Amino acid sequence: MLSGLSRSGERPAGWSRAEATVIGKNYNSVTLTMQGGESLAERYSRLAQETPDRRRVDFELRALDLLLASVFLVIALPLAIPIGLALVFTSGRPVFYRGERVGRGGRVFTMTKFRTLRPGAEARLGHHLGATLVQQTEAEVTQMGRWLRATQLDEIPQFWNVLRGDMSLVGPRPIRPRFFEELAADLPAYWQRLVVRPGLTGFAQVRRGYETSMVEKLSHDLEWIADRSVRLYLRTLWATGWRVLRQLLHV
Repeated sequence: MLSGLSRSGERPAGWSRAEATVIGKNYNSVTLTMQGGESLAERYSRLAQETPDRRRVDFELRALDLLLASVFLVIALPLAIPIGLALVFTSGRPVFYRGERVGRGGRVFTMTKFRTLRPGAEARLGHHLGATLVQQTEAEVTQMGRWLRATQLDEIPQFWNVLRGDMSLVGPRPIRPRFFEELAADLPAYWQRLVVRPGLTGFAQVRRGYETSMVEKLSHDLEWIADRSVRLYLRTLWATGWRVLRQLLHV
């Protein structure tokens, strides 16, 4: 594990709320607490960017991202158009959900998905996280959204995030800035997720599903970060594709 953070996760005296810090050009920022003159956002970003754990395989995985995301986007286009029309007719606008997520190096980007919840659901879900968030979200899912979630077709627009460089096809799932702050305080190793791009799918989703605890998800994410390779990347995509196909056949 990379060094540089207290393992206790406690906030020392003197910490205060900070204004947003811009990390990276053309990106919003993560608003976190201060420790002396350096915010947690700045500290995590610096640690992620200075880590020697950047490998040749990252360039290979990025090339695969560009190639495969382009192919998948073209294949998915005939599905995306009728899905968008169906959403308008069944639950109105907006067709897309756009939300801020923390990316590699602490940069915050806008992730896009097909909308699966009722309008205003995000505000009603409040501060819930992990398994509780999954349970509370069920009451907000639309009929069309339930089908999209079951087949994971709601994530088709994220291929565009992959092409933009915000995400990878494989990696830790992206998380909201507010939740990142909470989890980084509770799980000192959580910042290491910033070393790689967040993914459309990952070890945690393939192995255990979306209701896995945050601690278990982090262990899977750190395993991917440590062992990432072209072989594991392709195996994860194959497992994800097979799972999506089975879900499509059973819906």
